[in-house]
Amino acid sequence: MASGEERESRMTPQEDSEETRPVAEETVTLCGASSYEQKYYLNPLFSRLPDDMKDQLKVICVLFTEEIGGSFFMEFDEHAKLQFRTMARESDYNYDEIGAALMIKEIRKSREPFLASLEMFYRVLILGLPMEEE
Repeated sequence: MASGEERESRMTPQEDSEETRPVAEETVTLCGASSYEQKYYLNPLFSRLPDDMKDQLKVICVLFTEEIGGSFFMEFDEHAKLQFRTMARESDYNYDEIGAALMIKEIRKSREPFLASLEMFYRVLILGLPMEEE
């Protein structure tokens, strides 16, 4: 890769597994942060989220990029499932790819109810799908 190009990693758990696999290309970005620009982004489509949820998203994204480096994005795939995507510049030797996978696993485990509520918000209020009964 040429200098300045970025490498990208998309991660999502497989059915019945904690491993990761590639994510489909059709996604809607919820939010993201960049350690390079030291900026956080929340998609205006999600402006109706409660403030406490917006705050939690900002904390997750900013802490991820401060600890791991690179850029971090939370996105919904075509099945309305929340996915995580990380990117790093090819020249960024401080980016921790192994740490990224471990931190994503920890986020999924420790914030499972929060992530499920984000998926429900997306399905019902953004996509207009009926609520699923559990």
